[in-house]
Amino acid sequence: MEPLVQKILVVGGNGFIGSAVCRAALSKGMQVTSISSSGRPFRTPKGHTPAWVSKVEWKKADALNPETYADLLPNVDGVVHTIGTLLEDGSYKAALAHGDIPKLFGAFTNRSDRGTDSFGQRAHTEVLNRDSALRVCETFVMSKPVDHDKNENPVTTQVRPFVYLSAEDISQPVHEAEQRISRLLQDYPGFRAVFIRPSLVYHAHQRPSVSPLAALIDLSASLHARIPTGVPTPSSVLRTLGSKFSSTSSSSSEAHTRPPIYDTPASSSTFPSGLASALNSMANALTIPPIHVDHVAEAICVALDPRRTDVKGVVGVKEMRELIGWS
Repeated sequence: MEPLVQKILVVGGNGFIGSAVCRAALSKGMQVTSISSSGRPFRTPKGHTPAWVSKVEWKKADALNPETYADLLPNVDGVVHTIGTLLEDGSYKAALAHGDIPKLFGAFTNRSDRGTDSFGQRAHTEVLNRDSALRVCETFVMSKPVDHDKNENPVTTQVRPFVYLSAEDISQPVHEAEQRISRLLQDYPGFRAVFIRPSLVYHAHQRPSVSPLAALIDLSASLHARIPTGVPTPSSVLRTLGSKFSSTSSSSSEAHTRPPIYDTPASSSTFPSGLASALNSMANALTIPPIHVDHVAEAICVALDPRRTDVKGVVGVKEMRELIGWS
């Protein structure tokens, strides 16, 4: 069986979702290279090394420093960017892993993912979610496929996908990255952007504590889908509360300024604003079903298929399920 893509590069292939992408891609006959800050191969939470790990080429590289990975890009047919964080407070990842709901809520209400430190440096979330993706994408579009000169008609060269792991309506820097990547690729018809937006991603063995939460959210999403339009729901109540807190903090937002380098709207880091964001995020979470990490990876592999040039732009949970055969 011919591989869908001869070779792909996964940025962050030793992470939770990145490793699932590597595994799924290998099962479809792709050649996979992973880059990460450590360069270490994937290991399970218990420290085990699955058999498929030996089939991946693991490289150490800095996504913000193209010199550390630019030589790999001419040899790949697609790139998947999976590194990132939803909040400046990284404790939410541990809360998810252990199913600690109070800590998870606390991380969201105290979010400061749009702030800068006292030296005006970029926030950690912006570096991971926006800047690293943009740097990799810029380097990718500047790379020349190794077989380009062999193609007498360059127009027929397959369109190379850049797949960016985003998130469902939860982090502005994440969606800002989508917008900038789209603008960047407008001038490069030989590339297409795919933005994968999963909801809560779960796995029974790697994140067992998340499974009960995933089951509750799945039930909530099913119930919300059955409630007639206009009937108050937990989600609508949270949205209403969120809009009230957002209005309360609007005057503070207007007074907040940012360095001109960002060229993005300012936002408040006050508690009411953070709480408003948390309430809106929770409202969305109640209506969008969770998705298994393997299903996210499978959808990404479909997006990498050079024959699926129709797969581009935002791909939410509903679209991911359709791509893998769920309806």
